[in-house]
Amino acid sequence: MRVFITGATGFAGSHLVDLLIAAGHQVFALVHEATSHQGLPSHELIQAVAGDLMDPVGLAAAIAHAQPDVIYHLAGQAYPARSWLDPAQTMAINAGGTANILRAAVEFGRPRVVVVTSAEIYGPISAADLPLTELTVPYPRHPYGISKLAAGELTRVYWERYGLPVMEARPFNHIGPRQAPGFVVPDFASQLAAIRLGRQAPIINVGNLQPERDFTDVRDVAAAYFRLAEAGRPGQAYLICSGRAVSVRHLLDLLIELNGVPVEVRTDQARINPNDTPCLYGSYRKIATDTGWQPRIALEQSLADALADWEDRLLQAHA
Repeated sequence: MRVFITGATGFAGSHLVDLLIAAGHQVFALVHEATSHQGLPSHELIQAVAGDLMDPVGLAAAIAHAQPDVIYHLAGQAYPARSWLDPAQTMAINAGGTANILRAAVEFGRPRVVVVTSAEIYGPISAADLPLTELTVPYPRHPYGISKLAAGELTRVYWERYGLPVMEARPFNHIGPRQAPGFVVPDFASQLAAIRLGRQAPIINVGNLQPERDFTDVRDVAAAYFRLAEAGRPGQAYLICSGRAVSVRHLLDLLIELNGVPVEVRTDQARINPNDTPCLYGSYRKIATDTGWQPRIALEQSLADALADWEDRLLQAHA
C-alpha cells in the first residue's frame, strides 16, 4: 500500500511511520524544511517529499507523485499557548492546511484520509459532562482549539460534498518516547533524567499537580490512526483516549519512583494556571466498536520509556 503522511517527523507521526514500515507499506513523507527538525529513519520504504501545507500547488504535486491509497494528516501548529501569539497563522496552518490536503485528495484519486485534530476543541468541561464523547458539544476557548474544530468540520464537508472517505481523529494527551519539551511528561522526565545523571540538583519546580487528565501511550495513538484508515467510517469523528483520568501528581510520583533517585518537589506559583479544568477524560467506545482498537500499553511502561528516552538524549548530547 502507498501512504502519504504529513507530520512524519513529529511525535506521533514518527511512531506511525514505524508502524507503517513494519506493515510493509511504502511511505511518502511530506517534509517542510523550516519545521521538520527530526530526521526520517533511513529505510527503503520511506521517501521524503519536500512540500508545504500552505502551498496548495506544491502540495497537490506531492500527492500526485505519491498516488497514495491512504493519507494521514498529522502536521500543524501543535501548541495551544503559541496560538495566542499568532492566531492567524495557527488558523491558516491547521484549518487552511487541512483544506489544502483534502482538496488535493479529491483531485488525485480520493484515497482514504485520516485527519488528526484534538480533544482541545471541547474547552472547559464540568464533571457532569464526563466522559467526553463524540457527541459532546465543542466549546474551544483558544485559537488552537478553534483551528482544530474548523479542520474537523472540513472533514465532514468533504465527505458530504465529494464522497471523500475521510475520518477525523481527536486524540487526548499522548505520552511516551520522542516527545518534545513543553508538555508535562517530557518536562518532568527530562529533569529527572538529568538528576539521575548528576547534571541537575535533585529539585523539581512544579505548578499545579491536582488536574486530572486522560493520557494514552503515543504508540497506541499511532495504532488508532492506523486502524481508522483501515476500518473507520467516512465522515465520522473518533476520540482517541485511555478512558480514565490520572492526576499530574500521580504522573510525577510514578516518574520519581521509576527514576529511583530521591528529589525535592517545589511548587512554583508562577507555573500555576488558575483556569485549569480540574478533570478531563474521554470515552473510546466508538473507535473500539468500529475498529476494534483499544489502548494496550500501561501508563507505567509509557513513563519508563519516556525516562529512558530522555536519559539517552542527554547522554548523546554530552557524548
